[in-house]
Amino acid sequence: MYEGAVQELIDELGRLPGIGPKSAQRIAFHILDADAEDMTRLAASIQQAKEKVRFCEICFNISEQDTCAICRDERRDASQICIVEESKDVLAIERTRAFNGKYHVLGGSINPIAGIGPEQLHIRELVSRLGDSSITELILATDPNLEGEATAIYLVRQLSPLGIKITRLASGLPVGGDLEYADEVTLARAFEGRRNTIAPTSSRA
Repeated sequence: MYEGAVQELIDELGRLPGIGPKSAQRIAFHILDADAEDMTRLAASIQQAKEKVRFCEICFNISEQDTCAICRDERRDASQICIVEESKDVLAIERTRAFNGKYHVLGGSINPIAGIGPEQLHIRELVSRLGDSSITELILATDPNLEGEATAIYLVRQLSPLGIKITRLASGLPVGGDLEYADEVTLARAFEGRRNTIAPTSSRA
């Protein structure tokens, strides 16, 4: 235990996701050793982000305006909505350049242990968006874990009566991975998504 401001800094850093006690201590001492101007810029950036960044009124992605750049972009395909858990998932999908539709960010996933139910997510707002007859497909892109699967199943049950096509991102065993290390959800999805193979043709000299 350290005294005063140092311990308080370590404690605050330790509250960040993925930062354990040792990492918090290491980051704290890096901050103390770093140039004062660099740390002042860091503090100013954090404060600026908290003051300027908000959630898009349409899709709940992060934005500095009432609506995000993707929702404002008329070149995007408004007939497809990709449903994700967090804003960081939008960035991951955008990097692939494989999707040109719109998004809806749920703000998490169903997790009863953590006290997160459907009412804590932006599902009601999603249903409201689906009153637009131009929407023809919903793409479920929740995480391939127990919470993500539970959320996807709930959404399918709630949204299927609307008559809109609902698809789910394919997932399965990673290339180069070992079968014995695959978790139950990944292995089950790999079986569900199995496809026919074509035997290689033999060539004769």
